Amino acid sequence: MRRWWIGVALGAVTLALAACSTRPAGIDGDLVDDWPVMAAPEVFTPAAQTCHTQPQDVGYLGGYAPVDCAQPHRAETLHVGRLAGAGGTAPPEAGSRAMRTAYGECDRAVRGVLGGDWRTARIGLTVVFPSPRAWIGGARWFRCDAHEMRGLDTPNPVRRTASLAGTLEGSSPLRHGCFEAETKGDDVTEMVAVKCSARHRAEFVGVWKAPATSYSAFLKDSARAHRACRSLIAKYAGVPDDGNLQYRVGTIYYHPSEPDWRSGDRGVQCFLWLHERTLTRSLKGGGTRALPIT
Repeated sequence: MRRWWIGVALGAVTLALAACSTRPAGIDGDLVDDWPVMAAPEVFTPAAQTCHTQPQDVGYLGGYAPVDCAQPHRAETLHVGRLAGAGGTAPPEAGSRAMRTAYGECDRAVRGVLGGDWRTARIGLTVVFPSPRAWIGGARWFRCDAHEMRGLDTPNPVRRTASLAGTLEGSSPLRHGCFEAETKGDDVTEMVAVKCSARHRAEFVGVWKAPATSYSAFLKDSARAHRACRSLIAKYAGVPDDGNLQYRVGTIYYHPSEPDWRSGDRGVQCFLWLHERTLTRSLKGGGTRALPIT
């Protein structure tokens, strides 16, 4: 779960054949010279650009049943990578070097296929490894699976009948926009997506890539995240990025879960937030008239 704040994851078989001391005419005695060499057994590897009726956390072969992306599905494999040289007796765990390598490759590959950063939209990313048994058998692949989410606070996968490929090129209904933010104290209780022409108090402004600190250090320094988000707000709205910005607008941010953080996800989603004003338009490029000092 994310936390959020506001401010003002055959064997080979060897056949030993003894040569006979006597043999019929025309038989050379070599019983295997005309047999083709047995190929080494191949380890199953899933295919990219395939869809699945349900998301998977582990890539069990028995549960691998891809469907055409035009058919109802809730997950899509956008990329398949390989961890060459990875060892161990089990698939990588969150925070391991191998997991960070796989997560980084998935992040880059998925952004490329989508046409934009998946964090800017209602899209989730899951790294799927082979089952422990398949890993012991030599499987070293990983799947980069994406899914459409219902919302920021409801990441449940949505059933789709089309591929996610290219969905973030240009404008997209999946992109984060304006929200009605329900708050209690310093906590956001709910963020409901609405059209920017409807009444709202929050708007998505971008993704801040946090430094590679420990997760606990990141949580303790919430002021740094708010400052970074205010800088994104200043660029987004077209206002000075100075000490007065905190008197113009508040901030809300969503950060990765601890397993995702430890695996390399540093993407913090930033939102502008107005406590005492209700908006009916986007503040992108609105300038100081749209965000006066209060």
